[in-house]
Amino acid sequence: MLVAIIGLLIGGIIGFILPITYNPSYSLYISVGILACLDSVFGGIRANLENKFNAKIFISGFFGNAILAAFLAYVGDRLGVPLYYAAIFAFGSRLFQNFAIIRRFYFNK
Repeated sequence: MLVAIIGLLIGGIIGFILPITYNPSYSLYISVGILACLDSVFGGIRANLENKFNAKIFISGFFGNAILAAFLAYVGDRLGVPLYYAAIFAFGSRLFQNFAIIRRFYFNK
């Protein structure tokens, strides 16, 4: 758990320091991908607290969910149908659900 927190802090600091920018037209894909990655991180934290964490499942979910979410946003953008709502709903609801379970774990400890 401590390693994950340190990794997140280092990643955040590097992200703020490096002057990397992207085309604003990709903001929808990136935001949906970040939401999918956050869902995987909170799922990993929950699995770790329940002693069910598996690194292979975490890594495949982290990248797979992000790619799938960005792909849904891309296809929806091309078709003119807001398919990214499906990703936002699915990952957003799981993110809040995992956060609630993590919170209850620490309050019941």
